[in-house]
Order: sequence, then C-alpha cells, then structure tokens
Amino acid sequence: MSSDRQANQQHAVPASERVRLRRRRERGRYDRAAIDAILDEALIAHLGVVDPDGQPLVLPVLHARREDVVYVHGSAASRTMRTLAGGAPACLTVSLLDGLVLARSAMHHSANYRSVVLLGRAASVLERAHKLAAFEAIVEHIVPGRWADVRPPSENELRATSVLVFPIEEGSAKIRSGPPVDDVEDYTLPAWAGVLPLLTHVGAPQPDPRLRAGIPAPPYVNAYRRPGS
Repeated sequence: MSSDRQANQQHAVPASERVRLRRRRERGRYDRAAIDAILDEALIAHLGVVDPDGQPLVLPVLHARREDVVYVHGSAASRTMRTLAGGAPACLTVSLLDGLVLARSAMHHSANYRSVVLLGRAASVLERAHKLAAFEAIVEHIVPGRWADVRPPSENELRATSVLVFPIEEGSAKIRSGPPVDDVEDYTLPAWAGVLPLLTHVGAPQPDPRLRAGIPAPPYVNAYRRPGS
C-alpha cells in the first residue's frame, strides 16, 4: 500500500476537492475501508458519462472490485461503453438502501443509506487473460464459487463484450443511519416516527425448467448471502 493511500485512510481526507462533500459533511467517508465495503456489497453500479454529442448517459452495470480497481462489462456495440473506452471523464456510483426514515414533519423524511461516488476515466481491458480474470471477478462478485461450475466465455463472447477497468482514486462514501431528526418543536406532535428497515431477502432457489434431472443446487446457492447481510 502506498504511503499516500495509508495517509488518506488514517486521516480520512478526500483524494481531491471534487469528491469532498459540500452538504451533510458529517456523513462523508473517504477511507478505503468504507468505500470498498460498500462497493463489495452492492450488486449494481451506475456509470455516468457525457457522449461526444453532449448527451448525458447513465448505464446500469454489474461490477466487481479487485484491489484498487472496479471492473464492469457491457456490449461492445454500446455507445456508452465505447464513449467510456475512449477515455471520457466518468462517474461510477453504487447505492445501498438500508431503511426508510419517517419523521414527524414531511420535510424531514429521509432514508438510511450507504453510497459511493468514484470519479475518473475508464480503460478498456484488451489482453485475453486479463479480460477472463475480469469476467471471473464479476461472476464471483455476484455468486462466490460460481465460476468453477460454468462454461467460460467463448472467443465470440469475448469479442462481443467490452470490459472496462475503473480506478479507485477519487472517491467518497456517504452514509446516513439512525432515527429521524425533527425540529425541536415537532417532537411533541402525535405522529409516529421511526425507521422502517429494508433488508435484501434471498428466496428459495428456483431451478431452470430445462435443468437436467439429478442436478442439485450447489451449497453456494442454498446458502447464498450478500456481504454485510
């Protein structure tokens, strides 16, 4: 780990003014432990970019973090993926919703959440072994243990799919937790206030109707849990 990164973790300072929180600064986190934990728990990331015509685009993607980068993939024919691969400035975000916060006043209703914003430029992953490693990282991020059980990508699939690597250099986390915060005079109002927790529930596995007989669900399916659950 570099000395700069160690200093950022120790003092929890933003990597740049671009990612410093301007409002609700007390909710900001800049240490990699917080950022990595949120990236690792989230299943969907959103990539934002402005295309050459000036049109803002936001693309939902599956992702995976490995060390100091985030991998994403999409169709090689995607306009957004091509723009990102061209080195356009980009923003990657993930969000986790933990609860609905019901206050005594309408204006103080909120949500408990954890989110990450990364700024930077993505690069294409072109080398075959690196591309396969990125695919494995994404599959394993979704369901750990799955990669060893499935067919790896074919050459045609590799050519048809673009893989991008996004550095974790400029980033911030924002976290809200706890009960509602009302105006002092509103605490005597006869309205219920509190938090409705929201949890990710994993249901019973549903076999593919065309699944061959005699193939049981593997342990990583029956015992599936997300990080942090």
